[in-house]
Amino acid sequence: MSILPKSDSIHIRDVWNDNLEHEFALIRGIVDDYPYIAMDTEFPGIVLRPIGNFKNSFDYNYQTLKANVDLLKLIQLGLTLSDEKGNLPTCGTDKFCVWQFNFREFNPNEDVYANDSVELLSQSGIDFMKNNEKGVDARRFSELLMSSGIVLNDTVHWVTFHSGYDFGYLLKLLTCQNLPDTQSSRWAEQACRALGSGKNWNLSPSWFR
Repeated sequence: MSILPKSDSIHIRDVWNDNLEHEFALIRGIVDDYPYIAMDTEFPGIVLRPIGNFKNSFDYNYQTLKANVDLLKLIQLGLTLSDEKGNLPTCGTDKFCVWQFNFREFNPNEDVYANDSVELLSQSGIDFMKNNEKGVDARRFSELLMSSGIVLNDTVHWVTFHSGYDFGYLLKLLTCQNLPDTQSSRWAEQACRALGSGKNWNLSPSWFR
């Protein structure tokens, strides 16, 4: 059984435009040994609520997700890789490594957002100006992610919690398209094709927040 590492023994590897390829090279080199992947995203909140008739609450929740993911821009994406016992990689250092990708596309001076969400992110230390200037280009991230071994890999297992928006933004990145109009087999096919057919360990009762 793995013992959870102390917070001061974990190195959050901030990823920017200038070290993007280097960090993906590290990930490619360890994903076979650490195929359990936890992901979290930061985005500008929820700004739209659909109106109309919906078949059920799941349909309403999906339409809410789609409307917001299609409109808004991703701010951060975090990845934690571990082995089946929960051990984290060290990548040749004396600390355990997790990754935090900072994207450049969102600009609070130009883009729509939920005030409370962006204020909370700012209080948490996100520098939106720095993201604009030095952040990762989303399309380049998508290209490198496709060849990283994290996606399109049947041996990878995703560990998630309330992951609807996380995977929604990830699929938008990977496909460079808006999400499907309905929560149908096409949604499932896109997810499986992009993420591989390994198990998804969903730790919440619903994909939707």
